[in-house]
Amino acid sequence: MGIKIILADDHKIFCEGLRFMLEDQPGIEVIATAPDGITAAKLTRELSPDVVIIDIGMPNLNGIEATRR
Repeated sequence: MGIKIILADDHKIFCEGLRFMLEDQPGIEVIATAPDGITAAKLTRELSPDVVIIDIGMPNLNGIEATRR
């Protein structure tokens, strides 16, 4: 079983590039991406990833508050 990751960043091109680089590594699977903190918190509760890589400056709910939730 690999490492399940959620990426959360409001910059789509950055998120896509990071996803591409991570998924090129054996044993790593990006299971979801989120464009804002609310979506990141929701997806984390639903999918239970091993790791969440989250931007601290996002719309609707910043990454620090999303991490607390």
